[in-house]
Amino acid sequence: MSIPNHRAGAEWRAGWPLVLGGLVGMGAGPGLFQNISSLFIPGLIAEFGWTRGEIATAAGVGLLGCVAIPFFGRATDRAGPVPVIAFSLLLLGATYLSFTRLAGELWHYQVMVLCLALGVPGTSAVAYGRLIATRFVAHRGLALGVATSGLSVTTLLMPPLVGAAITREGWRGGFVVLAFYVVAVALPLTLLALRRVGPVAPLDTAGGPSARAARREGRFWRLGLTAFCVNFATVGLVTQLVPLGLERGLGEIEAALLVTAFGSAQLVARVAIGALVDRLAPHRVAAAVALLSAAGFALLELSAPGLAALWLIVFLAGLMNGAENDLLPFFAARLFGVGAYGETYGSLLVIALLGTAAGVVGFGRLRDATGAYDLALALGVGAMVAAALLFLSLRPRADG
Repeated sequence: MSIPNHRAGAEWRAGWPLVLGGLVGMGAGPGLFQNISSLFIPGLIAEFGWTRGEIATAAGVGLLGCVAIPFFGRATDRAGPVPVIAFSLLLLGATYLSFTRLAGELWHYQVMVLCLALGVPGTSAVAYGRLIATRFVAHRGLALGVATSGLSVTTLLMPPLVGAAITREGWRGGFVVLAFYVVAVALPLTLLALRRVGPVAPLDTAGGPSARAARREGRFWRLGLTAFCVNFATVGLVTQLVPLGLERGLGEIEAALLVTAFGSAQLVARVAIGALVDRLAPHRVAAAVALLSAAGFALLELSAPGLAALWLIVFLAGLMNGAENDLLPFFAARLFGVGAYGETYGSLLVIALLGTAAGVVGFGRLRDATGAYDLALALGVGAMVAAALLFLSLRPRADG
């Protein structure tokens, strides 16, 4: 059933501050550090003698803090998102400052990553997704795509600032920049934007099943496994981009440009895919993007394609990461409604972040074990193909 244009326009007139708040708030989330973490690896290795695999393992184990996300999601369903958002951003700022106190103990790094994982609920679609889903119907995919593109924007803008701070002050200076951005920029702008939303009546009042009932459905686990596969491949890649570029003969500045390629892919995919799923069959759109990213991972097996070709290949491989961050909340609302959205999506996000942990650890450890990234990239191809097939299995609730 088509939705009148005047109603679709009303969605944006009423909900644009919410989308803007999501763009800023989610752009400051732990995903930012995840995307640019490879900038810190050379300095940590030089100062503490850690290996890439040890850093990756510590980060992956720390991500197990994600098991607390469903509880934050339930709190968001009951008490609203603002307290969770404020808590998460303040926790992130404090954690980044704590990174500057590292003294060579891997367990300290692991604890800091765990604290970052605890900041996910208030800087992700756990907090913003239900608000957007209840205010947007005709343009739900696009609204989620624009809101989640905040991480893509910061991934493009922050590497030069963080990289300059690292060059000037060392890797600790990079963490100070991140702490300042989260607390002095993102927190006040996000809260100000959310205050402008006002008492807008939800446009979609469909409640849907409880989180417990959703977890008993096969589609819940297929959607979660899809996110696991996507995150394993794409996050594993982005956390090793700078070292991978250096191994392909690039200089440090050129290798850092690969991070901007990944961020560009996120930005393009989140907005474009968000608009497409409003108009076309979402499961087919998602599957097509997953196959494009699989092709990107396959092309990364080329030994020395040069900077321009590498940039384009990384862009292609990163498309699914950009799409996944708005596709997961989109499918969660589409398949299970919004009545228990926070807890349901939070449960799905745990599975997704377990994929993140597996990718972070796996790519680093496989590089240490084999001396190259070839096996990790091959597994990335397989994960993307599996994600495409899983996406094709998803149908809206009305389809049975």
